[in-house]
Amino acid sequence: MVKVILQLYPQIPATRDERIEQRPMGRDAERYQALIREMPDIIKAADELGLWGVSSIEHHFHSEGYEVGPNPGLLNAHWAAITKNIRVGQLGYTMSAQNPFRVAEDVAIIDHLAGGRSFCGFSRGYQARWTNILGQHLGTRATLSPSGNQEKMAELDEATQAARISDDQINREIFEENVELVQQAWTQDSVEWKGRWQVPFPYDEGVDWTMTATREMGAVGEMDEHGKIRRVSVTPKPLTQPHPPVFVSSNASKETVEYCGPRGFIPTYFSKIERAAEFGGAYVEAAATAGKTYALGQNQALVRWGQIAETTEEARQMVADYDVDIFRDLYAGTTPMKFDPDNAVDSVVNSGLWVVGTPEEVRDQYVELWRQLPAEYVVLIYHYAQQPAQSVIRQLELFMEHVKPALDALTDYEV
Repeated sequence: MVKVILQLYPQIPATRDERIEQRPMGRDAERYQALIREMPDIIKAADELGLWGVSSIEHHFHSEGYEVGPNPGLLNAHWAAITKNIRVGQLGYTMSAQNPFRVAEDVAIIDHLAGGRSFCGFSRGYQARWTNILGQHLGTRATLSPSGNQEKMAELDEATQAARISDDQINREIFEENVELVQQAWTQDSVEWKGRWQVPFPYDEGVDWTMTATREMGAVGEMDEHGKIRRVSVTPKPLTQPHPPVFVSSNASKETVEYCGPRGFIPTYFSKIERAAEFGGAYVEAAATAGKTYALGQNQALVRWGQIAETTEEARQMVADYDVDIFRDLYAGTTPMKFDPDNAVDSVVNSGLWVVGTPEEVRDQYVELWRQLPAEYVVLIYHYAQQPAQSVIRQLELFMEHVKPALDALTDYEV
């Protein structure tokens, strides 16, 4: 059966004029307080409706108030305390700008707080404003995969193309190193590393440590006979063994999909169905190289925005009310998505990432998507609180009643 994940993009509700007149809206404490106070209603409803998971994002410095989500882990800890069955997680930590040891610790504690009802998400980072700043100590630069955005790359001169390719490669190297360190921190009693990170630091000299009991009580090899720390033990380890499920956000990069396959990570496609279906086959092939057998779509996730209403016209009006502003200003402003101010709603609906209409229309659209890629997971994104809490809850009710049963029939894997 398809596993449904609710992805909330915390958005301070306001009109575009208000965002201009009352800038920076992202620092409006009263409006953010109202957002936080009503969010539990959605989380509890998702739990009661039987969704598999609920998640949020990591984005920083959103002065405009569009994605005020700097610390998904804190939200996860709160959600774990107010739910019974649903999993809590992130989609996800941007690992090219993170400290891997802090992420390993945070996720492990969340997993314990949730009693094993957790999952973890990683991303590479595409928003330069904050990825470049928070990842500066590692040399990170945000990236939109050159290989997956060739049309956009063709518009650039050779020097800029070369810089983009270099930035992307460095970003990927940092991402993969950091994820590897997180995995080791979760699964090994102690970690030693010499790369962009050094464990110990400085690596050759080791760390002077006067607590001699560590030699007997710490991890094997953690402290040498000279009182030097040579390895570190990241505590606690997760409750879920060997670790919670790992999702990796993917938009345009086949390399990311091929990276996920052998590791059993769950690629999460923020992309049109044509690309997602292509990547689905690549994932199955890549996983097979490591002896992992998946059916097409299994252990993969497809992301979709959307609105469901009694009539198509009502659903389109909801797009206008809740989705157009962020699409115009953020998505079209930071990605190759196109926005036509004369056809605002159509720009969103025709992006290939929205599913909009009556319950029957939305069901049929999803069935067509799943015929091309019968993904095990579907991630539903809503711009709460631009879209009010009760409206988001109603969307979930309609999806679980009208859409999920049809997708369940298409995700009955036999492997």
